[in-house]
Amino acid sequence: MKNRKSLARRLGIGVTGCLLVAALTLIAGRVVFAASAPAKPESLDELYEKAKKEGGKINLYLALSQRSTEVILPAFMKRFPGVTIDHFDATADKLVARHVAEMRGGRVIADVFGGALPYMAQMAEQKLIDPIVLPEAAAYPAQLKSEHWVATDTQFYIIGWNTQLVKKGEEPKGFEDLASAKWKTALMGEPRDYQLLIGLAKRKYNSDDRAIDLFKRIAANQVEFHRGHSQLAEFLVAGQRAICFTCYAHHFPPRMKKGAPIQPLLTEGVGEVGGAVSILKGAPHPNAALLWARWAISEEGQRVYARAGETPAHPNVEPVEKVRPTAAYMLTLDDGKEFPRYEKLWKEIFQIR
Repeated sequence: MKNRKSLARRLGIGVTGCLLVAALTLIAGRVVFAASAPAKPESLDELYEKAKKEGGKINLYLALSQRSTEVILPAFMKRFPGVTIDHFDATADKLVARHVAEMRGGRVIADVFGGALPYMAQMAEQKLIDPIVLPEAAAYPAQLKSEHWVATDTQFYIIGWNTQLVKKGEEPKGFEDLASAKWKTALMGEPRDYQLLIGLAKRKYNSDDRAIDLFKRIAANQVEFHRGHSQLAEFLVAGQRAICFTCYAHHFPPRMKKGAPIQPLLTEGVGEVGGAVSILKGAPHPNAALLWARWAISEEGQRVYARAGETPAHPNVEPVEKVRPTAAYMLTLDDGKEFPRYEKLWKEIFQIR
């Protein structure tokens, strides 16, 4: 009886319950201990109470657009009053450099880091972010999460054109059409978008040779390159050239609403993680960091991301505008390991220094 009481205490049940468990698990003369049920994850509201007791503050190192900063951060603070955000906004490479410098100085200031896939991989490789298990991540496909981060938004490289420079009925129907000699001196792109080469090689053709051959023929049309996707979209609006073949899909709807003479091709495109969330090792506000991470990838948080003009990573949350291509050639975490090789090929094809 003494042993039964001890077992009851360990299992958190009464002696009668313990006897029932023992009876149910007595099989073929042997006692088989039943696996304990997984602990139910605490709710966001329970985590919110912990975050307030912790100090009610969270420091974010996130690369966000101005629109996202204006929409997402206030929505979080409205949802969780008493938890204030200190957001340091910069490009992801500068955020990485800032955090590394702070670490070398013996300080950890930020709680949360977020950026595109290459920077998340860099942070994980340098062991600067902790492994995280977020219940909300169960809904996400494998290519949009890892043991260290979960995607918050995605972005797609697509073809787009100026409707004043491309006649109706002559629009390109896919990337292969851009190899036609009729588009000579009509194409422009972003010089760092080697992801397009990876997406077509691995997801569309399953062949490096076919993708390389296509881009060599596109390069023969004397592509003009401009750094910065926002600038690239503005040049398309202005008619700098007729066609952009590495534009971001989400840059089209807001400009078209203002009357810009541009049109996206949404039958196919290359997709990647545009932003992800992670918790920094040694975060000064771990509960607030976890609260942000779980909320950001939840359906609730992802609907806010959509309102901010982002393309949500959550498969059950649609963007406000149609920006996801019908055929989306998504890059994966493993693809990131080959970025240097494809970047070299891309630069060789287009003779980019």
